[in-house]
Amino acid sequence: MVRHAALKHSTHKKRETSGAPAAADAHPSRAKHPAHSLDRLIHERMRLGIISALAANESLTFNDLKQLMHTTDGNLSVHARKLEDGGYIACTKSFEGRLPKTEYKLTAAGKRALENYVSHMETLIKQVRNR
Repeated sequence: MVRHAALKHSTHKKRETSGAPAAADAHPSRAKHPAHSLDRLIHERMRLGIISALAANESLTFNDLKQLMHTTDGNLSVHARKLEDGGYIACTKSFEGRLPKTEYKLTAAGKRALENYVSHMETLIKQVRNR
């Protein structure tokens, strides 16, 4: 339990910086490393899963994504909102009869972000294999 509380605390509070360059930036070869330019919005496991699922499908409902990702309503809702706020996915809310329906689609910006993310990961893989 303590471990989960610490993780929750660290994910909700932004790290304050002193304005000094990070240790990775102080070393020239590390500053140019592709890992430092990964899109942090997509890099998180749940959000990468959402983006990937939407890239493979024209659209998915909230319930479809929840089943695919094996997650809870609250967890999916939080991560989908972050992607929506970032302009990577679009959310449409409607009703089917009396039941609410939430549908998600990948935006053009989301598709570009995923392509850039995959390209960065491919570069990292090549660098590791060439060592």
